[in-house]
Amino acid sequence: MEAFDPAELPELLKLYYRRLFPYAQYYRWLNYGGVIKNYFQHREFSFTLKDDIYIRYQSFNSQSDLEKEMQKMNPYKIDIGAVYSHRPNQHNTVKLGAFQAQEKELVFDIDMTDYDDVRRCCSSADICSKCWTLMTMAIRIIDRALKEDFGFKHRLWVYSGRRGVHCWVCDESVRKLSSAVRSGIVEYLSLVKGGQDVKKKVHLSENIHPFVRKSINIINKYFEEYALVEQDILGNKESCDKILALVPETIHENLQQMFQKHHSSLQRWKHLKEQLKKVARHPNDVRNDKWGPWLEWEIMLQYCFPRLDINVSKGINHLLKSPFSVHPKTGRISVPIDLQKVDQFDPFTVPTISSICRELDAISPDEEEKEENKAESNFKHRTRDYKKTSLGPYIKVFEQFLENLDKSRKGELLKKSDLQKDF
Repeated sequence: MEAFDPAELPELLKLYYRRLFPYAQYYRWLNYGGVIKNYFQHREFSFTLKDDIYIRYQSFNSQSDLEKEMQKMNPYKIDIGAVYSHRPNQHNTVKLGAFQAQEKELVFDIDMTDYDDVRRCCSSADICSKCWTLMTMAIRIIDRALKEDFGFKHRLWVYSGRRGVHCWVCDESVRKLSSAVRSGIVEYLSLVKGGQDVKKKVHLSENIHPFVRKSINIINKYFEEYALVEQDILGNKESCDKILALVPETIHENLQQMFQKHHSSLQRWKHLKEQLKKVARHPNDVRNDKWGPWLEWEIMLQYCFPRLDINVSKGINHLLKSPFSVHPKTGRISVPIDLQKVDQFDPFTVPTISSICRELDAISPDEEEKEENKAESNFKHRTRDYKKTSLGPYIKVFEQFLENLDKSRKGELLKKSDLQKDF
């Protein structure tokens, strides 16, 4: 993917918002079929402009209004908030306490920086192909639970544009959930707990919940290649000490002796597992009741299990970066992820605003002239434009998500219609 120059961003954004942003699909999503009056009009948007100027409580009457404002303001970042009791752009005119967040998608934010204590390849905002597997496992684990454990149908996974992923759960019933219920869901999905000073962040008991077992089944598919080969989590003394801090002290000496004989993470992990099985068979030998029989799983979960930002999920009025935003540091577009191809998703091949604008420039003059001669609407023109760029396949993933939403809505309407006739 070609290099991105932040100095070019203002001009590139003008072209992007004029010819490439998928307004029609975007409006179709947030309008939810227009079933509820004023649903879109009561939605909060916030724009971050050049020099970090931040504007909250924006709202729009229609798709056309949204388009005009985005093309006028050229936001560096777009965030989506809740659907409020009143139009957000009129919140200052509403009686104190009357302006309330009423509905919003259940959202999840998974950021690679939260894994800095367990990844050896990168830190802070940096990512590479070796640690991106953490996001792959996170999507697989959380999405399986949302679908199978909770029965949520409409889940949109989106790359943040830099170092993480977001999930938007858009079922009608989910959008109405209270903060308390959202907190309960995110608590169910959280196993890694404790800040930097807490060494052991996962504690299991003998009664292993099915959610944990199913999560371990997913991690098992990636663990050897990711943790032992690419991250080399037992590759040096410092990383070995981190893992020793998670197991009973009674086996430390034995493990250290074996670690001196075997130097690869694969060999060291094999020996570690053998020792942990002995501990599990003879728990009375361990003079500390915090060590349960599932130590191997606890280590795997601490190193691989998703780390969610709880506050993002539980707050109805919390804002989250919009799909199809441009990340101002990387230039990458925040694109939907195809759940059928999660393992193939590569953040480094995601189109940048530079690359897709250059792709537009590459259209031959003859082709441009032919198009200009065709009397077509702006929407059709834009549809053709993004289809000519590498953004097209990602918009197709988004459109499939919208199709499923539409089918579900029609099905619900038919059910209601049948129930009304059934008397």
